[in-house]
Amino acid sequence: MNQTNGLFANIFPWNLKFRRYRNIYRLNPGIYILLFFLNFILIANSRTIKPLKMDTIGIGSRLPSFSLQDQNGQVFDINSVIGKMNLVIYFYPKDDSPVCTKEACSFRDQYDVFQNNNAKIIGISGQSVESHLAFAKKNHLNFTLLSDEGNKVRKLFGVPSGILGIPGRVTYIVNKNGKVVYVFNSQMNGEKHVQEALRILGELK
Repeated sequence: MNQTNGLFANIFPWNLKFRRYRNIYRLNPGIYILLFFLNFILIANSRTIKPLKMDTIGIGSRLPSFSLQDQNGQVFDINSVIGKMNLVIYFYPKDDSPVCTKEACSFRDQYDVFQNNNAKIIGISGQSVESHLAFAKKNHLNFTLLSDEGNKVRKLFGVPSGILGIPGRVTYIVNKNGKVVYVFNSQMNGEKHVQEALRILGELK
């Protein structure tokens, strides 16, 4: 409460009610630093709850065309699989981070279940082909990882960023007709993306 009064004392120095609290801020410059960072975090967090832009890919959207290199350096064109199978396209922040590794390994462990649901798993992040290959080999990943250096495809989908600008973790479920039927967004619960994907695919049967 004293800090609040001190803040108002700086704003309204002529107000006798708050004047005696002004030294709180004069003697504690760290308070200004704390307020600055709190304000920065609130602004960054607010970006995740703004209304979706018109060009954001969401439920009911047609899957946009794109092509990227996979972990083996081969060009993968999304149009080559549209109409043939369901797609689970998940954007993740970074190779080898703890949550991203858990998420990738969970997709790996459920690979046969996705196969039974006629679904192809595609992971996308901004690291290089070499980084993806190392990540795939280290964790014995058995699905496609695409290198989106420059985040062109991430921007094409309109994937939102998390707090402090960390790339968002979002999964898109696409049916055989190339239509997005479900979108799941959770930055910290990577394994939940796999659970939600399997749940929706089960409903598509």
